[in-house]
Amino acid sequence: MGNHSDGSPNHSGTVATAGQNEVEKFQDPGLPPHRLRLADTDPVAAKRAERQVAILFGTSVIGTLVFLVAYFAIDLGDDTSIATIRTQNLLLGLGTAFAMLGIGTGIVHWAKALMPDHEVSEERHAIRTEEDRQAAVRIVDDIVDETGIKRRPLIRNTLLGAVALAPLPALAIFGDLGPRPDKALAHTMWAPEGDKLKRLTRDPDGTPIKASDVTIGSAFHVIPEGLNELHEGKLNEKAKAVVLLMRLDPNSLNPSEGRESWSYNGIVAYSKICTHVGCPVALYEQQTHHLLCPCHQSTFDLTQECKVIFGPASRPLPQLPIAVDAEGYLVATSDFREPVGPSYWERDEHERLINS
Repeated sequence: MGNHSDGSPNHSGTVATAGQNEVEKFQDPGLPPHRLRLADTDPVAAKRAERQVAILFGTSVIGTLVFLVAYFAIDLGDDTSIATIRTQNLLLGLGTAFAMLGIGTGIVHWAKALMPDHEVSEERHAIRTEEDRQAAVRIVDDIVDETGIKRRPLIRNTLLGAVALAPLPALAIFGDLGPRPDKALAHTMWAPEGDKLKRLTRDPDGTPIKASDVTIGSAFHVIPEGLNELHEGKLNEKAKAVVLLMRLDPNSLNPSEGRESWSYNGIVAYSKICTHVGCPVALYEQQTHHLLCPCHQSTFDLTQECKVIFGPASRPLPQLPIAVDAEGYLVATSDFREPVGPSYWERDEHERLINS
């Protein structure tokens, strides 16, 4: 009583102090009591859960088949209506959703209803080479046994079918992204047809351009002669062949060796396709002679063969060699001497092959 007579908190017992009622270590609470599921005690419930998992895997298979049928069976020709496109998109979306949802939900339901759910705890052991390998093999074998996949052929077979078909929609989509870059970008419509050179024409009406039409400071959006007459693949060919045509003071150009004849009296033509990600380069600054890509601000200098002076692009714009025919019209003397568009892995090799 004498120690608490002053009534202070430190002596009255109302405030805990360091070391008071100290416990030497935490007691292991052990594992909580295991609660059996209905499928653990009732064989009928276990069989019902097995059928449910199989149905979900089967739903995944059906969803994949719906996607493939919609992708390959519905023809999207030139005269395709909006209703047909919407129907295909709806079936593609539903097919993909059910394919992924079925296999994912099936695996989750399988794990929650049928796989063992006993809690276990293990002591951490020192790492050993061969013993650890053997232990790992045993763990994998135990996992396979616990899944029950060996004694549940219905689940195993439907799962194999769902897993086998699930990647097909992705493969179909990837396969339809277009031809390989070396086949799609290495050649354009500017290549001469025999001895006939392609004239440079205005975009979009296709009117041929004379050298006298191009004044200093002007810029033309150009497409190859005959592009507008195409019935199939017109947009794809235009996307590769579009060109910007400009005229500068010839003294301001600095052609490299071998390119002295690629321009005509200060008139130069360069691909509009940015070498970064393929956006259209459409802005021309007359005073600085710069071409600007509006997507990511890559800037190219016309006086230095469209060398990159700013932005993420890593290559100059490909130059189209041009000349003038007997009637005074501008013509392309050859196709681009390098692949147009963004860089890709094999581009250097394909450029060498084009120039060889």
